[in-house]
Amino acid sequence: MTALLEVEDLRVAYGKIEAVKGISFTVDAGEVVTLIGTNGAGKTTTLRTLSGLLKPVGGQIKFNGRSLRKVPAHQIVSLGLAHSPEGRHIFPRMTIEDNLLLGAFLRSDKAGIEQDVQRAYDLFPILGERRKQAAGTLSGGEQQMLAMGRALMSRPKLLMLDEPSMGLSPIMMQKIMATIAELKTQGTTILLVEQNAQAALALADHGHVMEIGKVVLSGTGRDLLHDESVRKAYLGED
Repeated sequence: MTALLEVEDLRVAYGKIEAVKGISFTVDAGEVVTLIGTNGAGKTTTLRTLSGLLKPVGGQIKFNGRSLRKVPAHQIVSLGLAHSPEGRHIFPRMTIEDNLLLGAFLRSDKAGIEQDVQRAYDLFPILGERRKQAAGTLSGGEQQMLAMGRALMSRPKLLMLDEPSMGLSPIMMQKIMATIAELKTQGTTILLVEQNAQAALALADHGHVMEIGKVVLSGTGRDLLHDESVRKAYLGED
């Protein structure tokens, strides 16, 4: 069975500086796969390349068996790959509901869009309570919920989440991770970039450790969570 996402020998450069140095991994339908590593490891660059915001200098990206090398970003979304970016990038002066509706900009099925807005409110009740508020009035954690809800509005086959817990309080981080776990039980396929390695690996079916643009270790989430080198480097344990 072909993986939903296949990344093979992917190379990405900023000018002469190679930020991603030939990484390979797959994501099967229904899986949560995580990329962990320190700042500068190439995790965000990888996601930005998968979503078409950056162009690779080498390697292959296949989604549902189709090469994405020459597909523009807006068409990648229409194929079913959605990206909730690092830093959230919500539209602060627009209402919460209008931000969500922007996530469905490629769709015309009005009834389905309304269903998915309600689904976002079911996942994140605080958004439903404040739907007519300007998104900029939300807390950081609530803005993260909005960014995730907006990405889900395209009904993605694969949801990419970049640092969803960054800068959040421990309680809000737990809420975000609980939502990712709930999405997993609903069958959503997720590629997760996350600096909180422990939380990410506890959720993930498979994980890949990145260092300076390379994948240096791969395994199941459980195996990496108990790997001594990972525990020392990323979980703060001796």
